[in-house]
Amino acid sequence: MIFLNPHGAPELACDHCGCRWFDRHGGNTCYECGAEVTPENLAEYQMALARFAAESAQTPLQP
Repeated sequence: MIFLNPHGAPELACDHCGCRWFDRHGGNTCYECGAEVTPENLAEYQMALARFAAESAQTPLQP
């Protein structure tokens, strides 16, 4: 599951429980429920990051 944080950047969350803490214990599993992050989830997340980077490059910074 991908959602946008308050700054508009994508964040990866667990499809099973919604947890965003995949990086808390160094594995490729959810911190809360242990569900594995699938290669499809990671590919979708990488695409969302690339879109965000491209959109951010086109948008002037607001003071």
